Amino acid sequence: MTLVPWLIYPLVMGGAFSFFALLRLSGVPLSSSTYLTIVVGALTVAALERALPYRTAWRPGPDEFRTDLGFIAVVQLAFPPIMGFVFTNALVAPVRGLGLPTTVIWPHAWPVWVQVALMVLMVDLMRYWLHRALHQYDLLWRLHAVHHSVGRLYWLNTSRFHPIEKALQMMLDSLPFLLMGVRAEVLSLYYVTYSTNGFLQHSNINLRYGVLNYVVGSAETHRWHHSREPREANNNYGSTLVLWDLAFGTWFLPKTRDVGALGLHEAGYPRSFLGLLRAPFQHHV
Repeated sequence: MTLVPWLIYPLVMGGAFSFFALLRLSGVPLSSSTYLTIVVGALTVAALERALPYRTAWRPGPDEFRTDLGFIAVVQLAFPPIMGFVFTNALVAPVRGLGLPTTVIWPHAWPVWVQVALMVLMVDLMRYWLHRALHQYDLLWRLHAVHHSVGRLYWLNTSRFHPIEKALQMMLDSLPFLLMGVRAEVLSLYYVTYSTNGFLQHSNINLRYGVLNYVVGSAETHRWHHSREPREANNNYGSTLVLWDLAFGTWFLPKTRDVGALGLHEAGYPRSFLGLLRAPFQHHV
């Protein structure tokens, strides 16, 4: 048995952190180091999909790739800075102007990596419950169905989120930490962790996690979250971690079979970028 599938996750994640550290030691600005690391991580995962596919049928067609490229350009790259500007000027600055002791809540003196681990743990707890709500309540599910509209998983469709859902996510993974004055280095390392894990989590790579399936949000568990069958999909809500799924009884990974069809039951659900932006207001799934 080859060890390659077992080594992919630790090597890619470890490589991302090492590359980020190398850039910072070389004097590359923090924002550039963050984006370069995420881009290199994405390209690495894309190359591994070509070399070691989990399912060749999951390779995207040109139209699907263009749709997901639109989501990563607009929702993941252009939208967050706009929301960050709104958060800073409409909420963070006014709260700080009131002199409220929001910054004392966070352990600023702890080592950076410990702060990053704490942030991952806190964000995943909040996003776990948001994710469950997105599956449970009809109005929220209409937004989240955009993400579940994919019929096959590959690295780029980790970006397929409706902008309104992305705003809800940012209210949990950005706003509280901006209010607490968390250091920019901690925020950057969180985004590197979340993004690189997300590319792997949605990847079409023949990889194995072993005991890490009980720690991180893995490709092996997340494939079941995208199952077309609700009883299978309504599990594994964790983003970067799967610890909260274990704690709250939603961890799911059958040992004797592979996941079947993915996506939604509605055959006429939109496929284009603009169609998916309109879908929550036009389709009841």
